[in-house]
Amino acid sequence: MRWEELDREPCSLARTLSIVGDRWTLLVLRECFLRVRRFEEFEQRLGIARHVLADRLKKLTEAGVLCKKPYQERPRREEYRLTEKGLDLYPVMLSLLDWGDKWMAGPEGPPLLRRHNACGHVAHAVPTCSECGEPLDARSMTVEPGPGAPPAILKAAGGETE
Repeated sequence: MRWEELDREPCSLARTLSIVGDRWTLLVLRECFLRVRRFEEFEQRLGIARHVLADRLKKLTEAGVLCKKPYQERPRREEYRLTEKGLDLYPVMLSLLDWGDKWMAGPEGPPLLRRHNACGHVAHAVPTCSECGEPLDARSMTVEPGPGAPPAILKAAGGETE
């Protein structure tokens, strides 16, 4: 599997990685969720080369994760905003942050806490079953072919092929 062909793989994770699967893209998204919107602010906060940042922002915009909104007319300047598709990445980012807080934070603890506005408590990503509400982990899950599975996956899973 070639990196530039991930978007054509019959795997939702591979297709997702074709958009968000490099360190700079994830760090740009982190900044978006911290309400950074302007090119110069991304550049300053990340210490990223301009051409790399421009490439990542373009890719996220073309994928519909970000959209550009004007904030000034003369000269015209635009900022980057998360779309609904982009906002749907928040649980993924929370899970990565929680993993990092658990396994990568120094002895002083995590650098940022995420407080839930509704109840006021520091919150953590807790994946739960959409049907029964039970916590999800790797041991409680079974994977099976879905409606988008190619024939090779169906055959390997013992399903019908046509």
